[in-house]
Amino acid sequence: MKKLCLIILLLKLSLPTIAYAQGPLLTGADRTELYVDYLKNKNIGMVINQTSVIGKNQVSSVDSLLKAGIRITKIFGPEHGFRGNASNGAAVNDSVDPKTGVPAISLYGKHYKPTPADLQGIDLMIFDIQDVGARFYTYLSTLHYVMEACAENHVELMILDRPNPNGFYVDGPMLDTAYRSFVGLDPLPVVHGLTLGEYAQMINGEGWLKDHIKCKLKIVKMAGYDHALPYTLPINPSPNLNTAKSILLYPSVCLFEGTTLSLGRGTLFPFLALGHPLLKGQFSFAFTPLSIPGMSEDPPQKNKTCYGIDLRSYDVKQFRNSKKIDILWLIKLYQAFPDKAHFFNAYFTKLAGTDQLRKQIEAGKSEQDIRESWEPALTKYKVMRRKYLLYH
Repeated sequence: MKKLCLIILLLKLSLPTIAYAQGPLLTGADRTELYVDYLKNKNIGMVINQTSVIGKNQVSSVDSLLKAGIRITKIFGPEHGFRGNASNGAAVNDSVDPKTGVPAISLYGKHYKPTPADLQGIDLMIFDIQDVGARFYTYLSTLHYVMEACAENHVELMILDRPNPNGFYVDGPMLDTAYRSFVGLDPLPVVHGLTLGEYAQMINGEGWLKDHIKCKLKIVKMAGYDHALPYTLPINPSPNLNTAKSILLYPSVCLFEGTTLSLGRGTLFPFLALGHPLLKGQFSFAFTPLSIPGMSEDPPQKNKTCYGIDLRSYDVKQFRNSKKIDILWLIKLYQAFPDKAHFFNAYFTKLAGTDQLRKQIEAGKSEQDIRESWEPALTKYKVMRRKYLLYH
């Protein structure tokens, strides 16, 4: 018992010292005194990746809790794997964590949702992953399916909450559930303005799980956080979101995954460039996507010189000022693209969450017209969101 208390004290002493106006920011994982005792004498499963750390020394939460005597029996990994080093979209196989010997089950391989066999013997699941605040970032869907599996198998779920770097605004078209996919399961706008703890409460409160079942939740809140707070992630959330700027551009730029254009995958500045070989002569900026193991091994327009827009010098403070995603890049590049019949692909509708945005851009609608079409659904969502906020 004394050893456990000493470990908890040491964890608390190593917490981040980044100070904000309202005091130090502590993630849910950092606040070990609120949950370690609750985990004792239970078989624990953890949904984690490389962002699941405790304290300013960024110690893996698995390693920290094992040292504290907590019995962790299984690890579950999302897209990119529990070590965060698999390329986007690459299937991840089950394995064993070589450091701890704990079995690691992939939730981005044979199945997205834990099976009853996966959960057998687990008393409590912990979800501790850093999100970036966009509907199509797949950790949201992983949380949805984990909640559903826990509810069906009567396993409690604890969420160690973390900041949303894009949590200062809400914008974009709402998901039409006719177009549900793993890049959009629930009726959210592109920028949802929620932490994962708040999103989990919304899933339960709005009855979005199968058959409207409820997941038993225990949310460990952050301290010193509010939605207006600027936050730079200490660890890259995935291989291609490797800068603070790319994370803020992601909700706007990721829509280009549904086009033939390159968005910088296969370079060292993914999500900071937009281009295509057919735009030669219209733009002076050029880049060439290459195969980069662990990031993008087969990127769009691989080994071809692309011409387009360099976003590396873009002032991302504009998102904070406008509280809007940028759809003008889509409009501008579609208008400039010479082969319009092949600009979009079928993935675009899944990312947009609706078939309307593509039709509007193809029809030459203005930004104002497109934004007006997002109402009244967007305002209705903002009102509904208030019920589930844990932070101002």
